[in-house]
Amino acid sequence: MPLIIIASTFIAVALFTAVILYPLLSSRSVVQERLDKMGTVAVVKPELAMGAKKTRWLDFLVRAGKSIPVTPKDQSQYTRMLIAAGLKKESLPIFLGSKLVLAVGLPAIYLLCFALPKGEAIRGVTLLYAVALAIVGFILPSFWLGRKVEKRKTEIFHTLPDVLDLLTICVEAGLSIDGALIRVSENPQFRGNPLAEELKVAAMETRAGKPRADAMKDMAERTMVEDVKAFVAMLVQTERFGTSLSLALRVHSDTLRTKRRQYAEEQAAKTAIKIIFPLAFFIFPALMVVLVGPAFYKLALLFK
Repeated sequence: MPLIIIASTFIAVALFTAVILYPLLSSRSVVQERLDKMGTVAVVKPELAMGAKKTRWLDFLVRAGKSIPVTPKDQSQYTRMLIAAGLKKESLPIFLGSKLVLAVGLPAIYLLCFALPKGEAIRGVTLLYAVALAIVGFILPSFWLGRKVEKRKTEIFHTLPDVLDLLTICVEAGLSIDGALIRVSENPQFRGNPLAEELKVAAMETRAGKPRADAMKDMAERTMVEDVKAFVAMLVQTERFGTSLSLALRVHSDTLRTKRRQYAEEQAAKTAIKIIFPLAFFIFPALMVVLVGPAFYKLALLFK
């Protein structure tokens, strides 16, 4: 009996000690965890085939885009639009290649899947549909790019007053304008925001030796937002004339907030006009059917 009690006590103490020491013994250092992650990334290779296919597809789009003759004016315009949309200027051949692929692919799909099975590939209407699909396919990437640019410009327009407020606080706290730009771009509130990314690029260019005025002007040209251009002009004038930067930022921020509120009021005032067409074509006919329908039904029963 005493041996059983001693053995049970020893086992219990050993298990209790193991439970307490297991987290400490099993924990790995930060360096070891990073090495394990690097090893895992290096070992896992099932996506290499997909990456190769994607690369071949992109290479095909690049070759197709380079085969399209583009004037320098159109090339410059497309490049500015791509940069304003947050894309790299090196993606211009891919963009042009997508226009060519869609212009050829949509009519081909229509002819192979709809016209040829019905035996209507030679009719004039079929050729007209094919030409229309080719035009739509060629215009569709430009439409998508324009929508992406407008969405990004709107996001920058709505974010700029908040960025200016944070810049004002940083400058009043004693940071330089370069430090304030970096602090704003690294703020978690603006993570993934296009304006914060552009400010970070401008700050890095300034650190690399580029004049701050040129870096900020290039940022304004990339965004294609008039309010950003006004903000950059204000910064350049403040630096040139030596006026108070925090006061200028605060006044400019209040001006942008007033402009944003006026824009919201303008959009709200337009809703009364925009809602006329849905009312006239969708809501009023349904109301007429609901209100007048029973009366017509009763009249039809009376005249039978």
